[in-house]
Amino acid sequence: MMRTSELETKEVINIDTGQQLGMILDVDINLNNGQIKGLVVPKDHQKVFSFFGKAEETYIPWSDIYKIGEDVILVKLEAEEVTPELTE
Repeated sequence: MMRTSELETKEVINIDTGQQLGMILDVDINLNNGQIKGLVVPKDHQKVFSFFGKAEETYIPWSDIYKIGEDVILVKLEAEEVTPELTE
C-alpha cells in the first residue's frame, strides 16, 4: 500500500515522449470508493506558477499510468491527451 503523500514525491515522466512532466500537485480521488481517478501535475514544470500565482495544471487519468517506480511515475500520454485542467 502507498500513501498519497508518497506519490507526491515522485517525478512524472511521459514514456511516449520522454518529457518530464514534473512533480504531482494533487491527486483526484473518488470519495465514494476511495480509488484514485487521476493525478494533477504542472502544465509547465519549469514555470510552476503563472504571473498571478496559480499554476496551470495537466490532468492525467489513472488509466494512463504505466508504472509507479521507487522514484518516478511513468505515464503513457500522447501530446493531444495532455489536458490543461481537471475534468470531472
